[in-house]
This record gives sequence, structure tokens and C-alpha cells, in this order.
Amino acid sequence: MRRIDAIGITFGVFLAGGLAFLVLQGAGLDSISAGIWSQLLLVGGLIGWLVSYLFRVVSKDMTYNQQLRDYEEAVLQKRLEELTPEELEKLQAEIEQEKQGS
Repeated sequence: MRRIDAIGITFGVFLAGGLAFLVLQGAGLDSISAGIWSQLLLVGGLIGWLVSYLFRVVSKDMTYNQQLRDYEEAVLQKRLEELTPEELEKLQAEIEQEKQGS
């Protein structure tokens, strides 16, 4: 995420809180009650985002993890393509031995 994206999200959340406050006041709540409810909505949204973030961290479903997996696969694929036919046969024989030994 770029810095401008983070600034935009922060500005959007700030505006959403103000809009919620105005909507709640328009619905007939006094300013104190509207402030409490708008804060409750914002804190609830923050907790929801935090829970989803922690879930992505625990399940390793983050952009960095995916990029790392893609990079590792690309490196292994390139190394495999660079092997000579003799080296490839030797590697396959070693794999077969390990399978039979297990």
C-alpha cells in the first residue's frame, strides 16, 4: 500500500465518522448520544478490520507471502530448466530412491 492510499483511507474513515454523526443527529439523537454511537460504529469497524487482518496473518494469506511463494517457485523452475538431461536423470533417480526408502 502506498502512503497516499493510507492517507486516503484515513481521510475516508474520518469523513465516515462525521457523516455517521450527522445522520444520527438527523435521526433525532442529541449530540452526545450521536457522538457515542458514531464512535461505537468506528471502533467496531476498526475491531472488525483488525480481526480480518489477524486472520490473514495467521492463514498466511498476505501479499508478501504470496510473492515469496511465487519467487521460490520461479527460482526452482529456472534451476530445473538449466539442468542437463544427465543431471535431470540423476535427480529423478535420487527422488525414486527416497520414495522407495520411505
